[in-house]
Amino acid sequence: MFNVLLVDDEPWVLEGLRTMIDWNRFGFQICGEALSAPEALKLIERLQPELVMTDIRMPVLNGLELIEHSNRTMPHPPKFVILSGYDDFGYAHNAMQQRVAEYLLKPIDDEEIEALLARLSHVIRDEYETEHSHQMKAGIAIHYLLNRLIQDGDNHDIAEQVRKAMLIQGEPELRCLLIDTESSGMDLMKWIANHGPEGLLGCFQDSSGSLGVLLRVEQQAPDDVMETALQLQSALVQELGGPVIVALSAMGRGIQAVGELYRQSAEVRHYRRSQGRSGVFCYQELRRMADSREFPFGRVEDLMSMILAGESQPIEACLERIFAVMTDYMPDLRAIRADVADLELSLCRTIAEMNGDPDIFMNRLQEELGNLDDACNGAALKNYVRHLALQASSLLAELRKHNEHNTIFQVIQYVDREYRSKLQLQELAQHFHMNATYLGQLFKKHAGRPFKEYLNDKRIEEAKLLLKRSGMKVSEVAQHVGFPNADYFIHKFKMTTGMLPSNYKNNEDSKLR
Repeated sequence: MFNVLLVDDEPWVLEGLRTMIDWNRFGFQICGEALSAPEALKLIERLQPELVMTDIRMPVLNGLELIEHSNRTMPHPPKFVILSGYDDFGYAHNAMQQRVAEYLLKPIDDEEIEALLARLSHVIRDEYETEHSHQMKAGIAIHYLLNRLIQDGDNHDIAEQVRKAMLIQGEPELRCLLIDTESSGMDLMKWIANHGPEGLLGCFQDSSGSLGVLLRVEQQAPDDVMETALQLQSALVQELGGPVIVALSAMGRGIQAVGELYRQSAEVRHYRRSQGRSGVFCYQELRRMADSREFPFGRVEDLMSMILAGESQPIEACLERIFAVMTDYMPDLRAIRADVADLELSLCRTIAEMNGDPDIFMNRLQEELGNLDDACNGAALKNYVRHLALQASSLLAELRKHNEHNTIFQVIQYVDREYRSKLQLQELAQHFHMNATYLGQLFKKHAGRPFKEYLNDKRIEEAKLLLKRSGMKVSEVAQHVGFPNADYFIHKFKMTTGMLPSNYKNNEDSKLR
């Protein structure tokens, strides 16, 4: 429906317009009414109607002044239709200069205004489709160019193409946001385009599936940018109902800084992903933390992943890299012990999640090596971490064998039963008291494919049955089997079956499938 605003200083005229015309029949709905031009200006700015029907002669501002002000100050002003009780050539001439869609004389003829609305509905719809097509083409071009730029930041030709596509002049101050979610059922790029933050220049999707957002920030204080990121993250959490990481780069100047800004955001995202934390995190905060603790950045997370994988050789190699860097930079041992304590805590939590006893594990370790605080030099600390990692890896492997046959079949049965619900791997892990990373690996091992793929396939198989055996519409089938919207269902269905749902429903051959 297109919105229409009615403007006239005579209430009875407004009432007549409201009641005499079947607006919905022509694709319009009345979004507001105003008794004066100043009131109408406020409503136009707030409601953004596609069409305004206004009287000409009104106090304070007349209808032509209202139109002139809107055309001058708004990037996309509405279409205007003038309703006048005066057959005045001067008024009509001025109206045409203001690109008014139509000049109608009162009393208004029903057939005349209905014909006008039918014509304007087509005109507005055509303009929207043309604008949408231009925006789609521009968005695709910017998406492609930004991806090229983050891969090859020194390429001046690509930087110049990005500058032209975004209509950028000079060397603006920029920051990069990376948005990382667990949801695959939402078009984030479209959502950002509709709810985008101040200073939005363009979006791109990187190879890991995160959405990149490039912001122009020279008119904003750092606190304002952080507040923008916080509001964006909060809105996405509410929209998706799951964790959202927003990784914010430092400030850079000019388009050729985009590659470095992306790398900063990606570093923040990688670190926060490994911690499983949701929120807004900035590069400056991460660097301050790394500098103050002087620990080989990101290596503890790598070590934790290798312990969970259960292979001793990669663990040994990772330890050698960690302590080689420690030797080069002579870090503060107190800071390193703090990181090792974090590692111990994560391991104990994982052991407990897998139905092991972390107290027994730590007691055995300390009986053999003493307390962590007893490691008073680099060699002793290396020996402590080595035993911690290898013994934890061995214990987790034993627990995994014991648990996986019992638990994973319960998980798969739960997914088969609850696939219509909004299932997330993180929530599934919490429900079964498991580590999410471990559950994902275990699920793929036993189900033969990743969790999301298994869930989508399950929903598609059920959808195929419903399409053939029920009279449900495609949108109803999508909702019934758990897809967030019909468009995403259609996309996934075609990827899986090679056919659109509507074609599958009507295809005789598919009845045998």
